[in-house]
Amino acid sequence: MSWWLAYIGLGLFAGFFAGLLGIGGGLVMVPMLAMMFAAQAVFPPNEVLHLALGTSVATILFTSISSLRTHHQHGAVLWKVVIQITPGILFGTLLGTLFASKVPAKPLALFFTAFVCLVALQLVLDLKPKASRELPGAGGVFAVGSGIGAVSALVAIGGGSLTVPFLTWCNVRVQNAIGTSAAIGFPIAIGSSLGYI
Repeated sequence: MSWWLAYIGLGLFAGFFAGLLGIGGGLVMVPMLAMMFAAQAVFPPNEVLHLALGTSVATILFTSISSLRTHHQHGAVLWKVVIQITPGILFGTLLGTLFASKVPAKPLALFFTAFVCLVALQLVLDLKPKASRELPGAGGVFAVGSGIGAVSALVAIGGGSLTVPFLTWCNVRVQNAIGTSAAIGFPIAIGSSLGYI
């Protein structure tokens, strides 16, 4: 019973800071889940991180629906972009989860840590790309979606820290970039969850 309460507490904690700071819950949940799984000593130690990544990304299924609906009600989702990028996202999440299944826990943990440090640096230095181009064609959107999907699957995030900068770089208004990114989080969650399963 105490572990159930710990999971509920983690969900509340991750949800609060995701809402407060605008960061993905995966950046908080993955390390905490890995520690909780290791403390229970019922999972093989070399699979704890993989289980934490898969569990964390599965929670995005629920949070992304709520976020997607809210942004859609405000007219902030560019559905044409969502439809164009989704095939690349699904392909990327397949590649990312297949790669994660082949990589031992230590290199995967190092990649996760490096990604978290880059996101933190981006937030601290307020690094934002200047809007300097238009969205690429279908091939470019597929390639970008594949990259976003693969990295998102490897670090168990909804992709906002990658999608929003890309869209703003392509002259998409920030409000629409955030709303569209929220909608793109759903196919990321589906593809990544299925891959980790």
